[in-house]
Amino acid sequence: MLKKELLEILCCPKCKGDLLYEPEKEKLTCKKCSRVYPIKNDIPIMLVDDAQ
Repeated sequence: MLKKELLEILCCPKCKGDLLYEPEKEKLTCKKCSRVYPIKNDIPIMLVDDAQ
């Protein structure tokens, strides 16, 4: 589970949009461009090339 403080400062590296945290699916979804960033071992993988 990601800490609230971390979630407050994270944004989409592609468009700088806000992210929606889905802990049960282990992913962060950009509200603006809809890119999905995986979370592995409680670490968000914020690489544009790895986004879905």
